Formats: sequence, structure tokens, C-alpha cells
Amino acid sequence: MIDGVKIKKLKVIPDDRGRLMEILRADDEIFRKFGQVYVTTAFPGVAKAWHYHKIQTDHFTCVSGKMKLALYDARKNSKTYKEVNEFIVSMEDPLLVQIPPLVYHGFKCVSDNEAIVVNTVTEPYNYKTPDEYRVDAYDNDIPYDWRK
Repeated sequence: MIDGVKIKKLKVIPDDRGRLMEILRADDEIFRKFGQVYVTTAFPGVAKAWHYHKIQTDHFTCVSGKMKLALYDARKNSKTYKEVNEFIVSMEDPLLVQIPPLVYHGFKCVSDNEAIVVNTVTEPYNYKTPDEYRVDAYDNDIPYDWRK
């Protein structure tokens, strides 16, 4: 596992009305602080990658469809430098993945329906100077192939 990445196995509680799933609580061990919550989606077969943050910590989960979440540690001083992690996340296999600053990440919809992803981040989005640094999903030095 990439240094600083943490996983929280989520529990889906079904009843005759539907399902409930707690994602992140202020009393969770992995909780750092609250910045904002947003939803992002990807259509079937689409990869939204790669990017990283210098300050922000992300907490990704998928609440509809299925996503393949990939991480790459490009931090030269990290004990897991150049390590890749991959997670399949859905309501059937619910996980919350904490992604520390400076770790590249992206996701791909691997279901037949749109993947709906919730991200709880530690910093509110700064429109004037965004803490977001991107590289192309396919044209880069990251040893990961979104086509697979």
C-alpha cells in the first residue's frame, strides 16, 4: 500500500426502503478535517486521470456504478516511491480511500452505467489558485494503463 494511503471498509445497511451507507465521520480514525464534499461522475469506459494535490487530502468512494481507482506514488522521498495501487469500488464492494497530497490518482468507470463518485476533501476548492496538478491519462511516465 502506498505510504499515507488509508482504507476504510464501508458498511451498507439495507432495509425494505433502500440502503444507507456512512462514508466519513468526524470521529473516524482517518478523518483529518473538512473542506467540502463534491460528486463527480464518469461514463462507462471513461478514465478521469491523472492529477494530484500539494495540500489537499481526498477521500474517494463510489455510490453508484463501479469505479477502478488507481494511485501512483511519485514522491521521491517516499518509502513507496513508484508504487501503484488499484482499487475496485462500488456499493457491492464499498470502500473509502484516503489519498494523501502528492499522490497521483484517477478513476475509470468499469460498469455499464455511469460511475458516481463522492469525494470529501480537506480543503475547499480555491478558484483563483486551484491545488490541482494534471497530467494526461495516457501520455505520461506513470506505469499504469487505463486501457486494461
